[in-house]
Amino acid sequence: MANNPQVPDYELEDTIELTTAEQVRAISDPLRTTILQMLHERAATVTELAAAVKRPKSTVAHHVNVLADAGLLRVVRTRRVRAIDERYYGRAARMFYVGLGRGSADGGDLPQDFNDFEVAAKESVAAYDAGQLRSFIRHARIPDERAKEFWAKVEQVIHEFDKLPRAGDTTYGFTVGLYPTTDYPTLPPRADEEG
Repeated sequence: MANNPQVPDYELEDTIELTTAEQVRAISDPLRTTILQMLHERAATVTELAAAVKRPKSTVAHHVNVLADAGLLRVVRTRRVRAIDERYYGRAARMFYVGLGRGSADGGDLPQDFNDFEVAAKESVAAYDAGQLRSFIRHARIPDERAKEFWAKVEQVIHEFDKLPRAGDTTYGFTVGLYPTTDYPTLPPRADEEG
């Protein structure tokens, strides 16, 4: 595949905050997340998506409709094929995120999104077994404000990854996370720092 100067091949917003339970439920399904990920590369029809995920066209059409109804996908162009308009779907934004307040626009709590690390753990088993998994885990005791600053830098890297031209024969997964943990051991203050 030739390098595409614009990835994906249609206009879209950089980010959209998910503010309704419908939106969060829409991205909480692994097949719908896969569809969204594939559309980072280019717009696609339901037929193309169904062939890629090896699922029936009716199943994929249902999931595309759920995403479109939630405002996460949209028709970005059409093409006339044998008297039928073929619709090409694209993402509404490069990145979707659930607001940290987790309250929905209608005043209720948003449902929890699925755990990206659980998905990555399942996907990465073959790479681990083949000695091809690159990963790190680090822990740092830092103030909340520093964690927010660091995460803003991580989001820049995610955007860069999303914009990479699609080429080559291998699809790489990229998982990042930042989470508070209460059960990780910490050292007490140094003796020379005490009162």
